[in-house]
Amino acid sequence: MPEHIDIHSHVNFEAYAFDRDDVIERTLNAHTWMINVGTQKDTSVSALELASKYETGVYASIGLHPVHTNTSHRDVSEFGDEKKDFVEHGEQFDYDFYKKLALDHRVVAIGECGLDYFRVEGCGAQAQKESFDAQIALACEIKKPLMLHIRNAYRDAYDMLKNYPDVRGDVHFFAGTIEEARLFLELGFSLSFTGVITFARDYDEVIRYVPLDRILCETDCPYVTPAPYRGKRNEPLYVSEIVKKMAQIRGEDLEIVKKALVSNAFKLFELKA
Repeated sequence: MPEHIDIHSHVNFEAYAFDRDDVIERTLNAHTWMINVGTQKDTSVSALELASKYETGVYASIGLHPVHTNTSHRDVSEFGDEKKDFVEHGEQFDYDFYKKLALDHRVVAIGECGLDYFRVEGCGAQAQKESFDAQIALACEIKKPLMLHIRNAYRDAYDMLKNYPDVRGDVHFFAGTIEEARLFLELGFSLSFTGVITFARDYDEVIRYVPLDRILCETDCPYVTPAPYRGKRNEPLYVSEIVKKMAQIRGEDLEIVKKALVSNAFKLFELKA
């Protein structure tokens, strides 16, 4: 059994183009597993390709990020400077394409998908909802959990998800209120937190509120590097610092929290040691 599981990382992104294998090896050597998350077709394929290289400890989540359903935001860490086939005008969710990827046993979730109203204009919200609804349907069909990305849209996402009583998953990088947390917990979802909790106190109350058997930990690397590594590129190995801070915030024994987080990830994503 691993000591830690980073349930949401992006080592498949261009930020790791020159040392990707080294990053993964030192993470696995530290008894830490990871789930690399796709955000559109290319990064979903690369997440699965990475998982296919390792017998255990590296998994994939595949899906279409809401910001890529419209005129896409180019993130250099995600795509690099010269991504020739980058879909500037947005991608429509190709159900058959993603289903084929999702049927691979190394794919443990669908997403990251959801709603992001931080970057949305005109009828963009409708495109996001259509893509999200299709990915919920895919998760239900193949019976795998959702990896949710929700920003400034918790109520709308909840209203869509409550129509699918059998769906499950994780609300990645949760930044909502206790009331919003309660809604997703009632749906059976887990909530995960990133390295931002090591240097901002805005999340403490919610972290204490979430039951220990419904909380997860992630780096969202290469973003939001935790203390004491602020200023450096983030990587899955640093998830241990987030776990330490989570235990401190909750006032619980570190070993108990570590074991619970691993157990929660194994249960939700149906991982095997």
